Amino acid sequence: MRRGPSLDEARAVCVLLHGRGRSPEDVLLLAERLGLDDVAYVAPAATDNSWWPGSFLAPIAENEPYRSSALGVVEALMHSLGDPSRVVLGGFSQGACLAAEYALHHPARYGGLLFYTGGFCGPRGTIPPRLGTFDGTPAYLGTSDPDGWVPAWRVQETSAALSAVGASVTVDVFEGMDHLVNDAEIEAGRALLQRL
Repeated sequence: MRRGPSLDEARAVCVLLHGRGRSPEDVLLLAERLGLDDVAYVAPAATDNSWWPGSFLAPIAENEPYRSSALGVVEALMHSLGDPSRVVLGGFSQGACLAAEYALHHPARYGGLLFYTGGFCGPRGTIPPRLGTFDGTPAYLGTSDPDGWVPAWRVQETSAALSAVGASVTVDVFEGMDHLVNDAEIEAGRALLQRL
């Protein structure tokens, strides 16, 4: 599902991955809040509205083959969009986890990374891969502490993992915000997209 100008006419492309039990229509509400008319927004759909069945903190094998299938969806989409330096990859909740997992397994100079309440997959102690460099890709991670689904420590670990391979990361942790995207996070996302 898409919003905004055609891919050829857009100044930039923003991929938004929806959360568990949600839909592309839901996550594209973020596009309306971001309010940039020169950005094309693309939101793929998960089968049965979930990218994988279990917690993203479960052992990786417990969410297979769904996790690998979800990564394949993102990989095919990213390849279809061409130059990653004009693409911002983002999402909310489970979608942000999928975006983080994809990015850490496919580092490149993206236009940006925009993870609203999400982090890489695997239980505590998981070490993400170091497969290349983000070459200064700007990344914004926002979350609540506490959050019922995504612990702040995993968001911080994701920030460290991105920084370790060359991303320029900003993290905001909002105390007691609940599981949502607030106006400050939207403004940070808008600023990231406007810098492209």
